[in-house]
Amino acid sequence: MKPSNIDSPTDELYAKHKKIYPRITFGFFSRLKALSGLILLGLYYILPWLSWGDRQAVLFDLPARQFHIFGITFWPQDFIYLAFILILAAITLFFFTTLAGRLWCGFACPQTIWTDAFLWMERLVEGDRAKQLKLAKAPMSLRKFRLIVTKQTLWIIFSLFTGFTFVGYFTPIHDLTHELLTFNFGDWETFWILFYGFATYGNAGFLREQICMYMCPYARFQSAMFDKNTMIIAYDEKRGENRGPRKRKAVKKQKDLGDCINCTMCVQVCPVGIDIRDGLQYQCISCSACIDVCNDIMDKMDYPRGLISYTTENSLNGTPVNVLRPRVFLYGGILIAIFISIGISISGRSMAEMDVIRDRTSLFKEVGANLIENVYQLRIMNLDDKPHNYDLTVTGIKDLKLLKDQDIQINKGSIITVPIRLIAEAKNLSKRSMTITFNLTAKDNPKSAITEEARFLGPIMR
Repeated sequence: MKPSNIDSPTDELYAKHKKIYPRITFGFFSRLKALSGLILLGLYYILPWLSWGDRQAVLFDLPARQFHIFGITFWPQDFIYLAFILILAAITLFFFTTLAGRLWCGFACPQTIWTDAFLWMERLVEGDRAKQLKLAKAPMSLRKFRLIVTKQTLWIIFSLFTGFTFVGYFTPIHDLTHELLTFNFGDWETFWILFYGFATYGNAGFLREQICMYMCPYARFQSAMFDKNTMIIAYDEKRGENRGPRKRKAVKKQKDLGDCINCTMCVQVCPVGIDIRDGLQYQCISCSACIDVCNDIMDKMDYPRGLISYTTENSLNGTPVNVLRPRVFLYGGILIAIFISIGISISGRSMAEMDVIRDRTSLFKEVGANLIENVYQLRIMNLDDKPHNYDLTVTGIKDLKLLKDQDIQINKGSIITVPIRLIAEAKNLSKRSMTITFNLTAKDNPKSAITEEARFLGPIMR
């Protein structure tokens, strides 16, 4: 018979999740993390309210197929930029991971930022870690019920406001606010506010560290970017062992003890509930809370700081640290090249588009003595944020005449169709089909020009 004090693998696998109540910390990294959270949350909630001219500064207008980011407007045909931006984000992540470990996870990941916001609200209502643990173990009472309802109400309001802000990036937020005040939300706005609010509540309020430990793919492939020169959160085992409690003025050498007093504070502050003294673990998000709390304990014990530190494996082993290594140059070079390419491409892109469509009712017409006419439809789109008047010329055949019935004036973000006729003398047509070039230029900005090739057809020349 198996002894009753030994858990089976099944018991371990299906063990009930235990909620983590991280202790609050104060220190350099804690202040840096709080500042990062305030900046990123502030940007998320404030950006939709900023205006740029007569429109919202950041607006992804799906019905109009226009994506406004401050002074730049992107169109569906600019989708390639999204692909490059995603590649840029991935290479940036690889670059900083190689240098500084999971810096993104600890200080900039949305999961971390929103979880910290939910933790702050939980502490605001229920108190610090000790009070939260006491409240969790206490039987249900009117006070406990009131605190739970208050916390859940704050979480739900914050989640719905987060969903409302998210939808405000796709629907003008001032219009959305008016719909909110008049209880006139559309079906899709209602769905996405509730969906994104529910996702925020579930990820940051309920699942929390489980997202980082079990669902985030980054935790699994980060080791491919780590080496012995990568910055990590590490416990100095040589200095800390043997662990053991002692009084502040106790002599360590007499008790054969290291600097670690086994206070477990580093475990209590960890948002994912690991013990950093067990070595580098994939669950660690490098939030550095254990560094701050350990330094505080070292100060109280009059021991040097740095028992837990942001360091490298080579540094811990006394080996020289090599920051400028091949993979850093590789990621850095690719990052700079993509960034420059995107910048040049965006700054040099034409703010107009033109499609040339031949008249399909006839290939050509003979309109006089030795005169050949071709008819076209020009679909011209103004991609700029202001209206333009355009000049149109055609080259490719000697003495080619351009006839059009209207001036080309296009409002911002609009498309017009311009019918035109081209007339050439038969003697100037050297072959059955000749290449011509349409040149479109904005009158107020000669640098904004676009060209499009087409074919001019005529009779077979004998």
